[in-house]
Amino acid sequence: MTAKELDIASVIANAELKLKERFEELDKVAAINHRRVLTAMRDNRLSEEFFAEKTGYGMDDAGREAIDKIFAAAFQAEAAAVRMQFVSGTHAIAAALFGNLKYGDRMVTLTGKPYDTMLKVIGLPEPAPQTIRAQGIDYQQVDIDPSKVSEDELIRQIALHVWSPCAVAYIQKSRGYSFERRTLSNVEIGKMARAVKAVNPDCLVIVDNCYGEFVESSEPTANSVDLIAGSMIKNPGGGLVIGGGYVAGKKKCVDAALNRLTAPGIGGHLGLLFNQNRLLMQGLFSAPNAVSESVKGIMLFAHCMMDLGLTVRPHPLERRFDIIQAIEFGTEERLVNFCRALQRFSPVNGHVSPEASTMPGYPDKVVMAGGTFIEGATIELSADGPIRPPYAGFLQGGLSYLHVKCVLEDVLRLSTVGEFPFLEL
Repeated sequence: MTAKELDIASVIANAELKLKERFEELDKVAAINHRRVLTAMRDNRLSEEFFAEKTGYGMDDAGREAIDKIFAAAFQAEAAAVRMQFVSGTHAIAAALFGNLKYGDRMVTLTGKPYDTMLKVIGLPEPAPQTIRAQGIDYQQVDIDPSKVSEDELIRQIALHVWSPCAVAYIQKSRGYSFERRTLSNVEIGKMARAVKAVNPDCLVIVDNCYGEFVESSEPTANSVDLIAGSMIKNPGGGLVIGGGYVAGKKKCVDAALNRLTAPGIGGHLGLLFNQNRLLMQGLFSAPNAVSESVKGIMLFAHCMMDLGLTVRPHPLERRFDIIQAIEFGTEERLVNFCRALQRFSPVNGHVSPEASTMPGYPDKVVMAGGTFIEGATIELSADGPIRPPYAGFLQGGLSYLHVKCVLEDVLRLSTVGEFPFLEL
């Protein structure tokens, strides 16, 4: 096929036809999640008074306490804490880990090499000051795929690593910046968590839940996981929340994470939400639908890119467990061109052109297309990728399926006319 022969409208229409059944399944999941969020708000009597301004310490903030209870119910957890003081998902995860680990403990990652920014937290490759490894905590890493082994074999493999004094078994749900690894379902995470408990009941299971919230009809905290953590400018913020993060799970684990965030004795009793209460709740209310729209959009992108000769992970028709679509471009030039094309049709900063550059916490240069209303909000349509083989772009977000579809049409057009070529036509 040549550029002149490419009928973009037909490519998209064909993909939508093949995805119709999957889209209907996503609508059902969104309805389940939306009902759970709505029930959590009604049961906890969310009131306009909880949106009132607070100052100073935020002591006895009824709004903050209600938000935590609503979030816990929505995430099927015993307790939760939503805090604007978390500067990112990585920060929330770090607080969850540091708060629940102590000198002499051991932490085992069960899902292979963690996301790039978590390497710095753990202290890899070197245990720099203030990292987990520098605090006298032993760290081990293993890559176990629960889909490839029986339940007995899963327990056997996990038993090799989580024996005492293993205090934390860490699981990364999403694929991160790996083209090869796949995202785990919450059912699979539950199998791993139960295997950990069968071997070492005292070992906590902590999950990096970033990009996975509300994609499935349950959360890891409903599947034997002790604690999850993530960012409020990803899925659970619904595109409205301007910052912050969350932890949710067993109360003792949430309290320990909050003691790390603030100070022992203060924990979650103080801390302003900086008058963001209404947006936190409105964002959570919008999140199930926003996530569904996002997943539909990246599936459409995946199908069209695959039909046009690019390698994608996961396959367009696979069931989704996060909002990330990996697309292999093969060269730095094509990856950067794709991000520049996507940026061109963003609602914010559509006139700028992304350049690969160093980023705090990342070992490689990263190119990012992020013309979003909230800086770095990956529930909004964005794409990024590290400048390293196989030069994969990681597409995520899209508050509106219609926006994603419009952008898809336009980036394909830009590639075919040769302005930002990323296809091999």
